[in-house]
Amino acid sequence: MSKKRKAFSSAFKTKVVLEVLEGNATINEIASKYNILTKSVHQ
Repeated sequence: MSKKRKAFSSAFKTKVVLEVLEGNATINEIASKYNILTKSVHQ
C-alpha cells in the first residue's frame, strides 16, 4: 500500500520560503511548525 504525496499550493510554498529567508527560525523549526520534512524545505 503506497502513501499519497501531499500537494502543496504555491501560496503555501511561498509562505514557507519567505519564513526561511527572514531567518527568525531554523529550518528544523519551520518544518516542525508546518508538519513537513526538512528535506522538503531544503528543496
